[in-house]
Amino acid sequence: MNASRRAATSGASPRYAGALHAAIALLGISLGVVVTAIGAISVRVARRVVTPADRVTDTRIVDLDTSAQTVTLTRNADTELPGRYGLFTSGTLPYVKLGSVLSEDQGTVKRKLLTHVDSGAHLSPDAAFSGWYYDRPEDLQLPFRNELVGSPLGPCPAWIFPAEVDSDLWVVQVHGRGTTRAEALRAVPLFHSLGYTSMLVSYRNDGEGPRSRTGTYALGATEWRDVDAAIGHARRLGARRVVVMGWSMGGAIALQVELNSPHQDVLVGLILDSPVVDWRVVLQYQARQLRLPAPVTGMALGALGSEWAAPVARTGGAIPFDRLDGVARASELHHPILLLHSDDDGFVPSDASHDLAAARPDLVEMHTFTVARHTKLWNYDQERWSQAITEWLRRRGLTVEGEDAGN
Repeated sequence: MNASRRAATSGASPRYAGALHAAIALLGISLGVVVTAIGAISVRVARRVVTPADRVTDTRIVDLDTSAQTVTLTRNADTELPGRYGLFTSGTLPYVKLGSVLSEDQGTVKRKLLTHVDSGAHLSPDAAFSGWYYDRPEDLQLPFRNELVGSPLGPCPAWIFPAEVDSDLWVVQVHGRGTTRAEALRAVPLFHSLGYTSMLVSYRNDGEGPRSRTGTYALGATEWRDVDAAIGHARRLGARRVVVMGWSMGGAIALQVELNSPHQDVLVGLILDSPVVDWRVVLQYQARQLRLPAPVTGMALGALGSEWAAPVARTGGAIPFDRLDGVARASELHHPILLLHSDDDGFVPSDASHDLAAARPDLVEMHTFTVARHTKLWNYDQERWSQAITEWLRRRGLTVEGEDAGN
């Protein structure tokens, strides 16, 4: 019995060991496949963060009534907002201005057209809802001129809207990720009424400024140099007090200007609309919105912040998240900051803005909105947005006396 059992055991042992080794090998291969898949997805996510992309369609035109001059859109958190907006589409017109909501149901929203659309017009159903409102400088009916700003990479086109009366007050407007300088046109009339010359700038890889070797964003880490060149250009044209206003990623760029610019003596303040203050907070939030697994998010951030991953992520170099963290570097700030952010932003969470205001209450004043969504504060509540900026500037003596704030 013992000999028989030993024989059976000795015969089963090699088979068991072989099966175990095969299972371990299979598990190792499976884990390798999973890790490789997570790595590949993470690299794709990392590339998406830094790669300039075409405008994403986020709504559809369900009905166009040219007799009533109305358009019906599929309903979402943006298209149902009160206020004035814009709509990018294709066909007869590439862009139309939208007015107030006239009616709505569970799935659609009907809005007034503020751009006249002829009866024979055809608009593509696919459309992108926008907070721009103005899409061309001519829409403002204010004098302006085109300029080229010499930046480290090459010429950056800019629009300059001169003040009505000669003044040393300038505002340099910095647009956000995936947009162009037209995003800031809606701010020009207010600053014009307060005696400012407005300069709307482009920067590397935004589709108007020069292209870097990789053609990708550095999330503010290099783009600030182009904005700093614009401040130098403004200085040569007579600017002695410069406010930098940044929208979304433009806020991250503006903060880097504040932290790094050699033109500290002419900078007098920052105004940040829906700004990126800490990229890690933003990217983690967006990853959760997309329901990305935590390992993918972690590896994507690691790839973006690593030199070794730069060739595959096409970043051109590690993204310096620590240097781009405005909260961590709050003690290095010198000039007053006005923060305007909606707690219902939906794209760039307001958490880091609140943290920055708490870290530097001596410098930072924050106005919190609700409902207004991302970079649509002007559209949603133009009066409050204008009043917040006007009062903040006037308290600091940064307006031309006798000018009334306009809308």
